[in-house]
Amino acid sequence: MFCRRGAGRRTPAQAHRHTSGGRSVLLTVRTAGERPAGYVPGAPHLPPSRLTAGAGLPVTAPGKPVPTIRRGGRRSREAVKVLAGGGVEAHDVAGGIAARVRDGLPVTGRNVSAGVIS
Repeated sequence: MFCRRGAGRRTPAQAHRHTSGGRSVLLTVRTAGERPAGYVPGAPHLPPSRLTAGAGLPVTAPGKPVPTIRRGGRRSREAVKVLAGGGVEAHDVAGGIAARVRDGLPVTGRNVSAGVIS
């Protein structure tokens, strides 16, 4: 399942199943400038700077696991560490938004139709 107080990884398909069923809340942790290039429709957005500054989670997230997603996945693992440090059940989506595009899962953005995520 999900990882509490530590960084776990899930595939884009696993995260999609959990968020589609309402069992978790996918959190986009891209910067405001990166987000328009590619993001998951309906996923709340919390830039990394706000997350590390202690910003609260979206109202839909408390009590649910929170998978985090960025472009490629590396920096979302850092977000998981911050969330886990605050007692949130969290994990990152392996391969990030780029992997969602490759897997044919919903992504919106400027270059998504070309298969390019910046």
